[in-house]
Amino acid sequence: MQDWKSRITIDPEVCHGRPCIKGTRVWVSLILDNLAAGVSDQELLEACPALTHDDIKAALAFGAEMARERYVDLPLRSG
Repeated sequence: MQDWKSRITIDPEVCHGRPCIKGTRVWVSLILDNLAAGVSDQELLEACPALTHDDIKAALAFGAEMARERYVDLPLRSG
């Protein structure tokens, strides 16, 4: 997923600055935890109608990027 940065946001005023799917309060870590626990994409989409398949793929891509132990430049949203 090449456009994952356009789907994930970090805002200190939303969810204590945790990475979230843009326009939602759904933490990336929540998506990854659920997928790791065996929850299917379809179950996630049913539980959280604000999510799309592309949001789930973006969360996976973000997790992969973090696993590379590199700095990821995601601008903080101000004001």
